[in-house]
Amino acid sequence: MTPQEILAQFGPRESMDYDVVVVGAGPGGLATAIRLKQLAAEKGQDVSVVVLEKGSEPGAHILSGAVMDPIALTELLPNWKELGAPLNQPVTSDDVLFLNESSAKRTPNFLVPDCFHNDGNYVISLGALTKWLGEQAEGLGVEIFPGFAAAEVLYNDDGSVKGVATGNLGVGKDGQPTENFQLGMELLAKYTIFAEGARGHLGKQVIARFKLDEGRDPQSYAIGIKELWEVSPEQAKPGLVVHTAGWPMDNHTYGGGFLYHQEGNKVTLGFVTGLDYKNPYLSPFEEMQRWKTHPAIRAHIQGGKRIGYGARAITAGGLLSLPKTIFPGGALVGCDAGYLNASRIKGSHAAIKSGMLAAEAAYDALAAGRQHDELSDYPEAFTKSWLYQELDRSRNFKQWFKKGNLVGAFMTGIEQWLLPKLGLKSPPWTVHRKIPDHLALQPAAQCQPIVYPKPDNHITFDRLSSVFISSTNHEENQPAHLTLKDASVPVNINLSQFAGPEGRYCPAGVYEYVKNEDNSDRLQINAQNCVHCKTCDIKDPTQNIVWVTPEGGGGPNYSGM
Repeated sequence: MTPQEILAQFGPRESMDYDVVVVGAGPGGLATAIRLKQLAAEKGQDVSVVVLEKGSEPGAHILSGAVMDPIALTELLPNWKELGAPLNQPVTSDDVLFLNESSAKRTPNFLVPDCFHNDGNYVISLGALTKWLGEQAEGLGVEIFPGFAAAEVLYNDDGSVKGVATGNLGVGKDGQPTENFQLGMELLAKYTIFAEGARGHLGKQVIARFKLDEGRDPQSYAIGIKELWEVSPEQAKPGLVVHTAGWPMDNHTYGGGFLYHQEGNKVTLGFVTGLDYKNPYLSPFEEMQRWKTHPAIRAHIQGGKRIGYGARAITAGGLLSLPKTIFPGGALVGCDAGYLNASRIKGSHAAIKSGMLAAEAAYDALAAGRQHDELSDYPEAFTKSWLYQELDRSRNFKQWFKKGNLVGAFMTGIEQWLLPKLGLKSPPWTVHRKIPDHLALQPAAQCQPIVYPKPDNHITFDRLSSVFISSTNHEENQPAHLTLKDASVPVNINLSQFAGPEGRYCPAGVYEYVKNEDNSDRLQINAQNCVHCKTCDIKDPTQNIVWVTPEGGGGPNYSGM
């Protein structure tokens, strides 16, 4: 049965009404909810706010490096230290390394662009911070529904957004309701805020429906693949922040590594690969594993134990790719819109700030008796904020790297090192990009295959053992949440023209080409392995793969990440 047939047979759905519904309990969504409650308390009023989270709890699906700039958190909760926010390890030093295959060259501190300076920042677990933000929100009266995946946008007769519906539970693989079937619920609101993170499932639909990206550069993405290690006390260097450029990427492929020493003898490290890469034989997962073998990286983790793994797509287009963030009935915040500053490799402070700005606009609208219209005060406040100035300064960052890593590094130095010394807050020029990431792949016949070394199970590992330590789990008897518009496309186009890139760009072993009994090929989708990184939804060259929400609570359960 289709979802429409199920609704026709078992409906209508129960509904709940709120002033504001927030989709996604990440930093942006929780900041929205907290700020709404703060403003209401200041006026002695009440605003009803609910936050839906598809993970098992706030923070379960959150993945980031992470070095955090506390500027927005301090604006949201000035007494965060007294409240016990898990920002415990200040950055103590920065290393920016340029790698070749066997050696590393450290950039002198005086030549490091401002975007790579981390004075006053903290090495954190963003998952732990998100869980803490959830506690603060609940303490203010916000309702949080973990394990509830928002699966559908609901619209009023005039076309404005009126809320969302959660996914049905207990639907079998065959699409038929099982004995455990439960119909989803409708959560209706005067304003709905989408804060799902990069390539949000519903945010993507809203952007398309209201043409919010019209006149903007195509959004650019990267995939970040991360591991958490426990090392000996002798190896631990709490507060050390390392960023690398160069090897193993070639000059025309955007990518770089990060390695941060946390408290408690923990090291978090990972590799970011731009999803505008051209060679279909490239594997971001294997590039990350290979990067760890470099002497400058291996030294930090040799003899240690890998205790966590995860992957997530991130937005990298910056200000020039930022869509219109409002529409009748709601707004986009955080990485659902694309506020991440790729030049700083930071997005949590931007998510919190954008959530605050959206909350302030929504509160004023509610106080004036409005509903389901555009929150025009939100984008206006953004253009007057420090966040706009920050993103404007780095607006060309990813575009320069499209011209090669040497050009990108040189122009980043010009724009973020030299120009500030000359008194210019932002570059006097603008560089645009026109090609979306999924069109960047070249036919396999034009590219050189890449042979990756086998994992040694000490420093390097395979996908399946990695997925295992991400604690990923999905209810097996449910429809696959990785869907194909046309089942013939993977073999007829992706395999024949691009050598089956799905098995390489996916960091979780979801996609593999197997042989049928007649020796023909077919794409097998192991949806239970999915870590919800969204890379397939972004990089599939034909845009034939569509990521939809699985049952709530499914996916990774990151701990300490």
